Amino acid sequence: MSEKKYYMANPNFSEGKHPEIVNKIVDTIKDMKDVIMVKCEPEGEFNRTVLTLVGEEQPLINAITTLTKACKENIDIRKHVGTHPRMGVMDVIPIFPFHNTTIDEAVELGYKLGENIFKETQIPIFYTCENASVDERKSLPFIRKGQYEGLKKILQEAKNDPQRATEYEMRKPDISSDGLLDETAGGTVVAAMKDIPAFFNVFLDTEDLSIAKTIANSIRSATGGFSTVTAIGIKFAGRPGTVVSMNVMDISVTPIYRPFEVVKMEAERYGARVTGSELVGIVRLDFLVDCFKHQLQLEGFKKEHIIETCLF
Repeated sequence: MSEKKYYMANPNFSEGKHPEIVNKIVDTIKDMKDVIMVKCEPEGEFNRTVLTLVGEEQPLINAITTLTKACKENIDIRKHVGTHPRMGVMDVIPIFPFHNTTIDEAVELGYKLGENIFKETQIPIFYTCENASVDERKSLPFIRKGQYEGLKKILQEAKNDPQRATEYEMRKPDISSDGLLDETAGGTVVAAMKDIPAFFNVFLDTEDLSIAKTIANSIRSATGGFSTVTAIGIKFAGRPGTVVSMNVMDISVTPIYRPFEVVKMEAERYGARVTGSELVGIVRLDFLVDCFKHQLQLEGFKKEHIIETCLF
């Protein structure tokens, strides 16, 4: 590969049920040079779409800003209904160092991206993860708590209330014109992260949604589970059973086989069974090799034993 500097981004926007709207948004960047769209994954039940983009700094800023403009023009967050938490039409934009880049450079890109999106769209910007201004705001669930409706109310009520000044400071946008959410576009979260997370669904054979929700509680960090995992229990329309859907935010800390094994164990406890799993988005080969080594209890296995890693 060249010595150019590449980053990866996973813009999540709040539309996944209507292909014509998804295509209209995504088509705005299809002819852009110097940005590769690796994946486009609409999720109907969540009513969101996850894109995987790779590019250099400025082309990536241009592409994501263009996408955000299209989201504001084509989505009204007030009318959005889906099972995934959300607070804006362009909801969250994770950014990762990818090739010849560092986390510090990804953080700087995040700040530039947030400033450019606000300049071009006036959508309020929230920074989290490595871009967070204070430790409390490093958690995406904290930033997005209450979703659009709840956060909108908190900001409106707390903004001019001296007794809620601390709460307002912790919840307000990092960049905005009035310290509130945009009425139709909500707010956009920009989050530089050290490594690529895994978006991972585990399917259960039970129709009892409370079991999936209980298992999700047992593995997510906010309720005492794995420190780098967020999770919810949901039902996918048109698919039998229920789903434990998780984001493993740092696979170097929590290999995906660990929460998977806990889900299997907890499912058996409640008389349910895991029928399969699904990766959404992309992961690094190293993390899949770790799962392979664990599952087969391999000794002395190295990535170089995979022939393709010797050729490319």
